[in-house]
Amino acid sequence: MERLVHHQQKLQFSPSSQYHGFFSHLHGQQNFRLLSAKVEAEMASKIQLYSLATPNGMKIGIALEEMGLEYDAHLINIMKNDQFTPEFIAVNPNSKIPAIVDPDGPDGKPFSLFESGAILLYLADKTGKFLSHDPRLKWETIQWLFFQMAGVGPMFGQFGHFFRFAKEKCKDPYPVERYATESKRLLGVLEKRLEGREYLIDDGYSIADMATVPWVYFASNHPESKAKLEIDSLPNVTAWVERCITRPATAKGMTVCKLS
Repeated sequence: MERLVHHQQKLQFSPSSQYHGFFSHLHGQQNFRLLSAKVEAEMASKIQLYSLATPNGMKIGIALEEMGLEYDAHLINIMKNDQFTPEFIAVNPNSKIPAIVDPDGPDGKPFSLFESGAILLYLADKTGKFLSHDPRLKWETIQWLFFQMAGVGPMFGQFGHFFRFAKEKCKDPYPVERYATESKRLLGVLEKRLEGREYLIDDGYSIADMATVPWVYFASNHPESKAKLEIDSLPNVTAWVERCITRPATAKGMTVCKLS
């Protein structure tokens, strides 16, 4: 199945007229009017992804690629405040990436959804993939997905902010140490969980891995962060990251909506 990745300069719009204004904003009124009925029809059959290749955004690019779903991806440049436009707020009232519009929602009508954890659960349910049908393993997967949503994402995000981006604004060492300590603790939980396992869940790669690995990869890919969090001392975690990111679909998904 073909999976189409959108780059911001391509001319596309949402399958629902509710979102036409957003694409007019991204591409300009003149180009917007040039879109053909054929393109509109094609878009009406694909999931529309609005995202940026941050750790949160990567989750959904990975899921769409791994699940083999057709989609168009629209880069939302948060540095240019795309997320605060009225048109994007129509898709996500919380002004955060990622968000999707599925033209074939649960009732057969266009359906918009935000929050990366909710989107992962929705796509897993839609496809029947990467969320076990065994009740025990299903709830274990959801448990580890929420571990990322409630712990890894917020703590790693705050650590990255204060350690990498706010050094000149905040000279107090407390925020860095507080979030580094908690991030290291969470990494220790992952290290123990991955002992004797290839992935977080016993029946294989799941939406829990898709949610978590971008955050650990980002930290591992920054030498100072990697050293601060002592990631090299975690053999199970480092092997798991490598195992995940070398999956072809995951590797491709991590590049969706990447700034050039």
